[in-house]
Amino acid sequence: MTTTYSLQDQKDTEPKGSALSAFRKMLPLLKKEKKGIIIAGIAILANSVFNLLGPLGIGYTIDHYVIPHDYPGVLMAAGVLLAIFAAAYVSNYVQMRVMGGVAQRVLWDLRNSLFVKLQELPLAFFNQNKAGDLISRINRDTERVNEFFSQGLMRFVGNIFLIIGAGIFILFINWKLGAAALAPGLILFLFARLVSGWIGRVNKKSLTASGLLSGEIQESIANFKIILAFNRRDYFKKRFGTANETNFKAAFRAGVANELFTPVFEWMGNVALVIVLSFGLYLIASGDFAIGLLVSFVIYVTRFYDPLREMARLWATLQTALAAWDRIGIILAFKSDLVLIPADSAETKRDGKGLIEFRDVSFSYPEGKEVLRSANFVFEKGKTYAFVGPTGGGKTTSASLLARLYDPTSGTVYLEGRDIRSYTHAERTKKIGFILQEPFLFSGTVKDNLFYGLDEYKGHSDADIAAVLEKFGFTSLVGRFERGMNTPITSSSTLSLGEKQIIAFMRAVLREPDLLILDEATANIDTVTEKVLEDIIQKLPKDTTRVIIAHRLNTIAAADDIFFVNNTEVKEAGSMEHAVEMLLHGKRQS
Repeated sequence: MTTTYSLQDQKDTEPKGSALSAFRKMLPLLKKEKKGIIIAGIAILANSVFNLLGPLGIGYTIDHYVIPHDYPGVLMAAGVLLAIFAAAYVSNYVQMRVMGGVAQRVLWDLRNSLFVKLQELPLAFFNQNKAGDLISRINRDTERVNEFFSQGLMRFVGNIFLIIGAGIFILFINWKLGAAALAPGLILFLFARLVSGWIGRVNKKSLTASGLLSGEIQESIANFKIILAFNRRDYFKKRFGTANETNFKAAFRAGVANELFTPVFEWMGNVALVIVLSFGLYLIASGDFAIGLLVSFVIYVTRFYDPLREMARLWATLQTALAAWDRIGIILAFKSDLVLIPADSAETKRDGKGLIEFRDVSFSYPEGKEVLRSANFVFEKGKTYAFVGPTGGGKTTSASLLARLYDPTSGTVYLEGRDIRSYTHAERTKKIGFILQEPFLFSGTVKDNLFYGLDEYKGHSDADIAAVLEKFGFTSLVGRFERGMNTPITSSSTLSLGEKQIIAFMRAVLREPDLLILDEATANIDTVTEKVLEDIIQKLPKDTTRVIIAHRLNTIAAADDIFFVNNTEVKEAGSMEHAVEMLLHGKRQS
């Protein structure tokens, strides 16, 4: 059974523990940015110190210069305070500038790592997941992480410094009044611990719903031609409406959860100010406290609870970033089941016959459906073989195993007498070509698509490329296109299916593979174009082995051997008549 790669089957996780433990979860993203983090950390620490010195200076100025009417002293103190606030501004600017660069580099690294990981994963991963959801994780989820690093991380750290510093000053000035002022903060801490896990869960569900909505949009747009052909706009509208409604509800719950902290923290901050003013005025009336100290105390209480209010908003940002990081981390944690085994330890056939061989090959998909059971056959060099059988019988799966798009559940596939798993991706794709029913062309030019992945032609001039095309007899075929090999290919190109397939065929032949697999490659092509494609195939080297999957009898008529694939078995059909009989009756030859 192949590995289950479905992202929707992964268990949801939720952020747990303190803010510090939440930070630690994302620290691997900052490994390359130690210098920037240190500079930003020093700047934010300096900013916190300057912001904490200001209130003390204000209180001191009131008690020692304002009340005694010492105006020169007021001017001097004002100058000192101005310098403190200017230093706070400069340090804040430095950390914002540094962290902006750090965040963009982290975003680049994260998206690059995610895309590289996607390229490492096997075909099974993409078959089990929607492209729209993957795009959402690459774009939207990584942007959520970036927003936290660019806007939230240093503010979060800075607020922690301010809260701790303000708390120390509050208790230092008057511990009784300080204890009363900090009591609501303890309630807020317990409240945050209680609801933060729930906030993390609803944010992750919101991101998941958004990914599913993107997947639904991508799938519907990609198949819109079918929707129009069958006039099923109502079906498209219904599916989109369901996904949109689910996304709306999830986003609404996440919005409510993310804003839950703000009113609670605002209210408790106001409660703390009422306590301080009431108790402080009582202490002043008793002669135990000075007016300037009360002003300083009120500012410090504000310095304590304002960062808490901002932390409430930042906490929601952190929870969203953690939820996004979890969704990204699921992909990054996947390992390809197409492992490369050492060539010197790979099993080698004793007889060494044939180009490729199935030996006791069985295969099952993740949902448990067995497609092949103990299949055995050998394909020799230079011959043409055909796979026939009913739809869903296992023809394409067998071809995918030949190209190692999947690995067998059990048994071994040998390529030139060696376990196919011992070939690197570059070695294997050089030896094996695959032409699909629906050709895929990259944005660029005809030349870009013809020589895609052929490193030996990198840096060749147009004249050199023209000589290569002449060698393979493709000059006239390329001349069919409006601007020859420089004809642009974009998503809006008007190339016909036949023209795209001609490019796909030439691209495969230019590789001169040892094995060429054609999976219904001419099924949607007119007979004239099919003849052109057959002529292209004739340009292959004489020892190239061809495997054809087709339903047209004229396509398989020239095959040296025909195999009937159905009911988990691959069996030689013998003559063309026997193959036709098997196709018509849907049973294997006994």
